[in-house]
Amino acid sequence: MDNETKSMTILLAEDDDGHALLVQERFEECGVKNPLLRFGDGQAAWDFISGRAENGESYLLLLDIRMPRLDGVEVLRRIKQDPRLRNMPVIMLTTTDDPKEIDLCYGLGCNNYLTKPVEFEKFSEVIRRLGLFLMVVKVGPLKKAWDD
Repeated sequence: MDNETKSMTILLAEDDDGHALLVQERFEECGVKNPLLRFGDGQAAWDFISGRAENGESYLLLLDIRMPRLDGVEVLRRIKQDPRLRNMPVIMLTTTDDPKEIDLCYGLGCNNYLTKPVEFEKFSEVIRRLGLFLMVVKVGPLKKAWDD
């Protein structure tokens, strides 16, 4: 991996401890070495992201929809409306497979929508594949205000 890919930080907004641990373990098994920061609710994720908007670092957000304080749809909406943040890739990672929710998320600008299967093995496989994908993806840094 090149320096830009190595410096990408994965942000995980997930309120379920079991799901968060599974994501971390599967990434480790796949050899994903990127730093991973976990947030237990949408407000904490938004506070971090909006506070880092001009630091020039690369982030990828794995975002659950159903979270306390601020749901994932609202976090996604805020990110994609902010010119400094809108290029940050956001992957919805949720148990919600309602077509209206999926369409809403894609309409707001999410990059991908992964439904968490209820069965452990299927969920593990989804995360493993996502980890392999992250090993080859290249994510650019957030835009600085003066880059417009």
